[in-house]
Amino acid sequence: MSEELKKDRQTEPENEEIKENVPESMDSEEEIKKDKAVSEECGENAEAEAAGGGASDGGTADEDAKEAGEDSLETEDAEAGNGAGSRAEKKAAKKKFKLDKKQDALKEKIEELEDKVKRQMAEFDNFRKRTEKEKSAMFEMGAKNVIEKILPVVDNFERGLAAIPEEQKNDAFAEGMEMIYKQLISELEKMEVKPIPAVGEEFDPNFHNAVMQVESEEYESGVIAQELQKGYTYRDSVVRHSMVAVVS
Repeated sequence: MSEELKKDRQTEPENEEIKENVPESMDSEEEIKKDKAVSEECGENAEAEAAGGGASDGGTADEDAKEAGEDSLETEDAEAGNGAGSRAEKKAAKKKFKLDKKQDALKEKIEELEDKVKRQMAEFDNFRKRTEKEKSAMFEMGAKNVIEKILPVVDNFERGLAAIPEEQKNDAFAEGMEMIYKQLISELEKMEVKPIPAVGEEFDPNFHNAVMQVESEEYESGVIAQELQKGYTYRDSVVRHSMVAVVS
């Protein structure tokens, strides 16, 4: 034990010297730590500033990118809208073209049907006119045939009245024949049957039939001097030509 104590005592001065030297070294270490801390703090501040600047730059970049994205989206939307509008216009134009084509086809069909109806109406009108004309012609032909058959009766009446002596013309029989003759002539006139003028008229082959030539001091050449048989017209057509003698 004594030896150990001696050793401890011997070492105590050394420890004191160490202790005296330690503060100096510790002071230097503390200064180094402080410098290091300051440098680290400066570095951190620089990094923070750099980070802040970077963040601000990054924010600006992000904002620019966002604005660019929004612009591009607006452009895309506008293009999409224009594309949709153009498609809608094309679709509307196509629909209108089909509708116009359909309407043109309908108009053409209507015009064709109208033309067909007009043609049929014209044909029917022509048929009606032709039928009426044929009916009128048939009626006139029938009337002329009847008149031609009645005219000999009229001639006989005239011959009979001309054969009555002057002293018998006041008899009842002669007066009765005269009345019947006048009634017959009146009905013929109502039917537009008229006698053709002859004596004293210039010869007309359309109305007169010359059967002989005679000498006459009363009439000039080519004038009818005598009527042998009366001629008659029905409306504008000749039923029977007059048989006449013409002055040579």
